[in-house]
Amino acid sequence: MDLDDIWGKAIDAIQEKIDNQTFELWFKPLKLIQLQDQQLTIETPNRFFKEWIEDHYIGLINEVIEKIIKRQVSIKFKISDKQQDATLRKVEAKLENRKARLASKGIFLNPKYTFDSFVEGHCNQFARAAAMAVANSPGKSYNPLFIYGGVGLGKTHLMNAIGNLVIDLVIDKVPGIKLLYASVEQFLNEFVYSMRNDKMNEFKGKYRDLDVLLIDDIQFIAGKTGTQDELFHTFNALYDSHKQIVFSSDRPPKDISPITERLRSRFGMGLIADIQAPDVETKVAILGKKSEMEGIKLPEDVIYLLADKVKSNIRELESCMIRLGAYSSISGSPITTEMAKEVLNDMMYEEKKALTVEFVQKTVCEYYGLKPHDIKARKRSRDIVFPRQVAMYLCKALTDTSLSEIGKGFGGKDHSTVIHACKQVEKRRSTDGDFSRKLDYLINKIKD
Repeated sequence: MDLDDIWGKAIDAIQEKIDNQTFELWFKPLKLIQLQDQQLTIETPNRFFKEWIEDHYIGLINEVIEKIIKRQVSIKFKISDKQQDATLRKVEAKLENRKARLASKGIFLNPKYTFDSFVEGHCNQFARAAAMAVANSPGKSYNPLFIYGGVGLGKTHLMNAIGNLVIDLVIDKVPGIKLLYASVEQFLNEFVYSMRNDKMNEFKGKYRDLDVLLIDDIQFIAGKTGTQDELFHTFNALYDSHKQIVFSSDRPPKDISPITERLRSRFGMGLIADIQAPDVETKVAILGKKSEMEGIKLPEDVIYLLADKVKSNIRELESCMIRLGAYSSISGSPITTEMAKEVLNDMMYEEKKALTVEFVQKTVCEYYGLKPHDIKARKRSRDIVFPRQVAMYLCKALTDTSLSEIGKGFGGKDHSTVIHACKQVEKRRSTDGDFSRKLDYLINKIKD
């Protein structure tokens, strides 16, 4: 098959899995331009598309392409030279160069996430100040720093901002200083790999011989006893050497369960800083700054419309802006309130809007670190099956949707599958106190 045949089949398969508006906006403008060995290159009109597809649909594209060509591939996105603004192209190149330079040192930070690009408001003022203090004096102020807050409120931004400022202030000027930013999933996977392959000395050397350790989404260490023990010893080794440790989580240490009490106490030894949901004024400031940075002409009335209607989090707010920018660039039309209402109909939440299956799925997936596509697919691994059952249970409990419709929303399951899922969750809820508390947390999060 040539490239057009492969992409034609891929597009047909993708269209069956997503709604028509999403397909028309995000996938029609894409083009497969190269397939060499294991590397597949897709051209996007601009970086709005590149970032959105990377964040939301790279897994779907990967799955579809691999089924067609019957081998594994990695996907690379290339921004069209014809449509990219020269100024933005220079900014993009500068960011990519910094990203590559850091990666060559084993540091995988997002160069866009800096303190300068972080919009401060009452909701995050304390956390930002603490993060700034840590970045200016690693190991001397607030050690460890534990940042927590809901999904999409800026925790990962602050973690990367700390790393980027440490690099600017210290690492390039003092050779030999070591910084590592990792998700707890990366820490877990490397730990398991090292255990299985008799490489624990290498693992310990990597994580204990650092000056700054930043671990994101630490809540996912709950229930991983062996990994908790290793993290405990890693923490002690760094802390005793006056090295900086920073954690982020979607909840405070007292609500992470099950974890050992000795590890929980380590999380709380330094400073705990929370990030709250932004008020309207902060959301307006965020949209104003972000739109300027991204080169999106966002009128003031549209900014206030989004700030008022998008209730969930900053990430959703930025997603709305990027979506409008992409639509405007493709259609050639200026952004207006009428366009915003039409294009963002599914993302602008009205007061007292009825809960939907999609919203429950999204919330559960965020909690378990999955994508909505995962729990709709026919995957049967334990880390997918149980979150899927939880989502089905919550859909039945919190929405007005029938069992048959709930099943359809999970990739065409029948009502008996939903009933079985509800029984399994209810059974565990009645016997497992930790799980019952987690379920209550999810219920409150969905209702809020």
